[in-house]
Amino acid sequence: MKNFLSIDQGTTSSRAIIFDENLKKVSDCQKEYNLSYPKNGWVELDPKNILNTVQDTVTSVLKNNLDIEACGITNQRETTVVWSKLSGEPIYPAIVWQDRRTGKFCDQLKKDGNEKKIKEKTGLLLDPYFSASKIKWILDNVNGAKAMAKNGNLLFGTIDTYLIYKLTEEKNHLTDVTNASRTLLFNIKTMDWDEELLEMFDIPRNMLPKVISSDDFFGTLKIERKSIPIRGVIGDQQAALVGQGCFKNGDMKSTYGTGCFLMVNTEEKPIYVEEGLLTTIAYKLKGETHYAIEGSIYSSGNIIKWLRDKMKFFSTANESEKFLSMNGNSNGVYFLPAFNGLGAPFWDSDIRGGFYGLTQDSSVYDIVTSCFMSVAFQTKEITSILGNYNISIQNLSVDGGMVENDTFCQILSDTLLVNIIRPNNIESTALGACKVSMLGSGLDMNGVKSIESKVFTANQENTKILANNYKDWSKYVSGSLNSIK
Repeated sequence: MKNFLSIDQGTTSSRAIIFDENLKKVSDCQKEYNLSYPKNGWVELDPKNILNTVQDTVTSVLKNNLDIEACGITNQRETTVVWSKLSGEPIYPAIVWQDRRTGKFCDQLKKDGNEKKIKEKTGLLLDPYFSASKIKWILDNVNGAKAMAKNGNLLFGTIDTYLIYKLTEEKNHLTDVTNASRTLLFNIKTMDWDEELLEMFDIPRNMLPKVISSDDFFGTLKIERKSIPIRGVIGDQQAALVGQGCFKNGDMKSTYGTGCFLMVNTEEKPIYVEEGLLTTIAYKLKGETHYAIEGSIYSSGNIIKWLRDKMKFFSTANESEKFLSMNGNSNGVYFLPAFNGLGAPFWDSDIRGGFYGLTQDSSVYDIVTSCFMSVAFQTKEITSILGNYNISIQNLSVDGGMVENDTFCQILSDTLLVNIIRPNNIESTALGACKVSMLGSGLDMNGVKSIESKVFTANQENTKILANNYKDWSKYVSGSLNSIK
């Protein structure tokens, strides 16, 4: 039996999982770490914490001394690391995808008329979310960085690239097409770094990694006296798409991790959406590129973490279900989930979170329910737009920590009026990385058993309550957005 190592590097934790060739989990290990928030709207992390937690988790799962055929890596995507080519050390903390410090710069580029051009080239919106403005900020604000970059002494990478560089025997400076497509510098039609965009952001091309297919060879992982070929690299949301088996046109998944990311496969055709959704590369496997439409929501699982760690409503995330109304009734309390602005389809960097409708009778149950509802309602905002492009939804495959909550899955089904399909193994990102590494090793998925799932269907009594709640929540969000303009 062949075994495969999957490294899942997320926003707040690193995880290593060994799967066998039937995609059965053999062993796993996870380690959390903390983000830092040095200023309002800033989100950073120490790249060394990423590296250490990855090394620790991989070392832990390799203790059983199994032979490993190959390794796959999946990662938080837009988070930006810049390091010295000479020392290998980062010159600044990693700027996390949630960070909003470059909002004014992006707004100026919009005013200068660059947004349409950027959308056509990259499929993305001109927003601080993506890597390009983060790179520019580091070059502009770290003493000597700009000169070092021009002299070829600085390297940039998303987290996959940083891990490949630090952990491979070859010290390769590589990324795959999915991660490259999230930088705002990669042309998804020419499949190459775009010179005009590099000039716009004043970023030297020599900083950037070489871009290869998701199932290519990325180097040899050297750890615990083992040499393991890295045969797959893919961004976390694209990995979840693969993990859920969404290989055909219209196949759709939504991942509820720190943020929420809904993605639908459009196969070989990139479809551009005007209403605030992204066009991105789903994967390049076996020489074939597939595209996807994506709705990126900044806050989902981090809301539950906030309720746990800051509000102290419960001690574990699993306990939250006890405080969640079965039918989605929050008694008129609504939550605006904008800790760091709003993502799709609003894309507003300035707005911040809040509650509406609180009274002396409001309870912790109402507050918790309103928070979970806000995630379901944000998902509905995205699925409603997809209908404008003849993309119908009957089933939505879900994964991520939040969907362990049965009541939330039911609320999601009642809100969207579709079947919610939750696999028994909800670690779809890690599973996707494993699948890609299997493909990179020359194996196929034909002999792999389908993953068992639980299906949630809409409860007609609850749908009426949630439809009315959604209307009221939408009015609250719209009013809040208008009030800050």
